[in-house]
Formats: sequence, C-alpha cells, structure tokens
Amino acid sequence: VQLQAFGGGLVQAGESLRLSCVASTRTVSGRTMGWFRQYPGKEREFVAALFRWNAGRTYYADSVKGRFTISKDNNKSTVYLQMNSLKPEDTAVYFCALDDRLILSSITTASAYDYWGQGTEVTVSS
Repeated sequence: VQLQAFGGGLVQAGESLRLSCVASTRTVSGRTMGWFRQYPGKEREFVAALFRWNAGRTYYADSVKGRFTISKDNNKSTVYLQMNSLKPEDTAVYFCALDDRLILSSITTASAYDYWGQGTEVTVSS
C-alpha cells in the first residue's frame, strides 16, 4: 500500500487548509486511516483518525477538536483533513497513516500503523 499526502502550505492564523491522503489500494471495511503531526525533534502525535472505513467513526486529539474534521471519499480511497481556525502551534509536518486491522485502543499510537505517507508541511504564521 502506498499513501500520498498533499495539501500543506503556508497560511496565516485563522485561515484554513485541507490535506488529502490517497491510498493506492481499494478500501476495505476494516481500514483505519489517521493523521499525525510531528514537530522538530519530537515524536509523531495523533491528530485524527477515521476508524473502520465503512463505519466511518472519527476521533480527534483534544487540541484539534472543533477545528479539524477528518472525512473520506469512498470512490477515491482518499481521506481528508479539513483544518480550520489554524493556529501557529499547528505548524508541523503532517503524515497520513493506514492500517487494515487496527483495534480502537491503538488508533492514537503511531507505531500501530503499518503504512505511512510522506509528510506534508503546514506552516501557520501569526
């Protein structure tokens, strides 16, 4: 499985961006796709996840709840991260991840995901 993430860029605080992550394989019902971000010198941290593709259950880190929305396009095997009301502290490299057998208790754990896309950089200026 290959993942391609794109959509990052430079925006001002308060503005929006939408990240996209395209998977190279057709979706399966048990698929989970997640977004993580990484600050320089830090571990990747959980941002959002869509658990079990067909069920479409969504989960968010507290820091992004109410501002970010994860969604999917079944036809395109794509997951999106709509980021609104961006803050300077959202500046990071964002990665998408995929696993077809993840259990709910592991969705926030980066090491639990089998596949990763390349990062896309988001910079929010104040």
